[in-house]
Amino acid sequence: MNSCIPWIVSSDFPPAAFNARLRPLAVALTCLCAGREGLAGTTLPDVVVSANYQNGVGTSDAASEGVVTRRLLQSRPTLRPAEVLEFVPGVIVSQHSGDGKANQYYLRGFNLDHGTDFAAHLDGMPVNMPSHAHGQGYTDLNFLIPELLQSVHYRKGLYAAEDGDFSSAGSARLSLVDSLPQGLATLTVGERRFTRALLAKSAALSAGTLLYALEGARNDGPWQNPENYRRFNGVLRYSLAEGGTQHSLTAMAYTSHWHSTDQVPRRAIESGLIGRYGAIDPSDHGDTARYSLSWQMLKVVEGGEWAASAYAIRSRLKLFSNFTYYLDNPVDGDQFEQAESRQVLGGSLSRLWQGRLAGLESNATLGVQWRRDSLSPVGLYTARDGQRTGVTQESRLRQDSVGIYARNETRWLPWLRSVAGLRADHLDVDVTSNIDANSGARSAWIDSPRLSLILGPWARSEFFLNWGQGFHSNDARGITARVKARSGEAIDPAIPLVRSKGREIGFRTEWIPGLQSSVAVWQLEMASELVFVGDAGETEASGASRRHGVEFNNHYRATPWLILDADIALSQARFRQAQGDAPNAGRHVPGAVQKVVSAGATVADLGPWSGQLQLRHFGPRPLIEDNSVRSQGTTLAYARVGYRISADTRLALDVFNLLNRKASDIDYYYASRLPGEPAGGISGIHSHPAEPRTLRVSLSTRF
Repeated sequence: MNSCIPWIVSSDFPPAAFNARLRPLAVALTCLCAGREGLAGTTLPDVVVSANYQNGVGTSDAASEGVVTRRLLQSRPTLRPAEVLEFVPGVIVSQHSGDGKANQYYLRGFNLDHGTDFAAHLDGMPVNMPSHAHGQGYTDLNFLIPELLQSVHYRKGLYAAEDGDFSSAGSARLSLVDSLPQGLATLTVGERRFTRALLAKSAALSAGTLLYALEGARNDGPWQNPENYRRFNGVLRYSLAEGGTQHSLTAMAYTSHWHSTDQVPRRAIESGLIGRYGAIDPSDHGDTARYSLSWQMLKVVEGGEWAASAYAIRSRLKLFSNFTYYLDNPVDGDQFEQAESRQVLGGSLSRLWQGRLAGLESNATLGVQWRRDSLSPVGLYTARDGQRTGVTQESRLRQDSVGIYARNETRWLPWLRSVAGLRADHLDVDVTSNIDANSGARSAWIDSPRLSLILGPWARSEFFLNWGQGFHSNDARGITARVKARSGEAIDPAIPLVRSKGREIGFRTEWIPGLQSSVAVWQLEMASELVFVGDAGETEASGASRRHGVEFNNHYRATPWLILDADIALSQARFRQAQGDAPNAGRHVPGAVQKVVSAGATVADLGPWSGQLQLRHFGPRPLIEDNSVRSQGTTLAYARVGYRISADTRLALDVFNLLNRKASDIDYYYASRLPGEPAGGISGIHSHPAEPRTLRVSLSTRF
């Protein structure tokens, strides 16, 4: 095994090793290099990892794949923890409710809701929650402490064999640091009673390193009904490296409570019924908790490596919402509660072989992933004034998923490399519902072949051809349901595993010194967007869809102290056949993002000064199938100015929504009823406003 200077890695390590489960962490932090030459035996220059991204030629299998480095993760301000995913080019993170609820995500022509088709992992643990009380694939990242992140390895598309459920639009694998060079204490204060305190430190313990972190935060926000948000996080991590083996054992704990201001009808604001930051039902609220214990192992052996992980997660959620007000129940109102108590057990094991196949340099990987979710119970309930009043549907369920995958990477010619993968996934669900007709058990298999061809490098440039099939699972309750929870109307059960197919042509170049550029042209087909809708407690069908688009990403080191980033993503989403009710039937996918533009400038160590300016825009979106109603675009700017008071003490000013734009975080179009309105309600746009200009000051010291 080679030893490397921290923060300096070779850009020519074998791509198969780079794509191993723990490779982004191993490369960026511990430099477990599997060799000095790539499959072609071609050596590229060493690269100092001081830029925002580690996306050099020879480091990935697609133009849309890359690694976000710790340097960028620590330089850019984030309004919410989940905004670390906005470091992935083309991703937008927003919110339509309280800060303790999972965010809303957009990528590649998707309104991903709370994460349905974008898979997130943290050090081997899946974050997406299937059959969740509030939505399939629910991805709550509020338990993250951004200062502890080492890297984000992202992929867009479904071309990697190790990516399974929820990864049709892409995936992100987040890695934590094993240690900090110094202890860190941070105090942040801001407008509207925002306070955050963080204490983190690592120390030698026996033969390994113990890392601990404690975080507490509170916020009222700009809302007329103060959010009274409280968040507490704790992390305890022990890592050990012995010879060619690395272990890490991580315990995490997170709790939060908040009062919600959900999306509101624009007509209520325009009529003066409420202010821009007002609420219709001030009793909406939520509380949640998540506890986890996870273990990872990476063992380098002769001719390859073993990687393994295991995890246990316990979580709960209670969420009270009212989106239609008095449409269904003109007396007590339409408030409902979504609640669940969940236990998750799972793990993975993979083996990488590096060698030769028929005289050609070749790597092969075989892996297995297993997960069991047990919910007791998960339910939808009627509510009033923040109190449960009745049961709409309550279930106890068990969901088992197993994925087996194989991957082969072969260098056929000095300028041609292939990556072929095949995975098979099995889903087994058993649901016991208070509605007898919706109880039952079902299982399903699906196979997903993938193939990538990488051509080059020529003149520090390479080309990519990617193709693959994937899937996402549907909610277990929808898979076994035969009647609607509220009306009792007969329905057909949902498809257990929904097929997706994707293809991509890409190009990446470093021909201009200091500039990394990539272009990806992609297409994605979904056999059905049939999902269980947690807000309604029933299954709704949307039919097959097709998406396509183009992405252009640029990262430029203009000077030793200035880094520039500019990304644009254009996409189009259409149903294969017209959807919706006449006369509004159409083929547009409501909420599908069509344009995402982001640009940033990072100033690092300009004397005692540092700073970051980030601009992000996501364009207008259709809100109804015939495209007759559209949202407005949203453009927001974030800024940070930092000053180094001493070698160990820094002061930073963060400004969110720098231009104080009156924009929306999200828009919907549906019918609701306010007091005094007609019995059938009024259809209109419902919006959740972006927060106004917000200032926060942080004082950090290292010890």
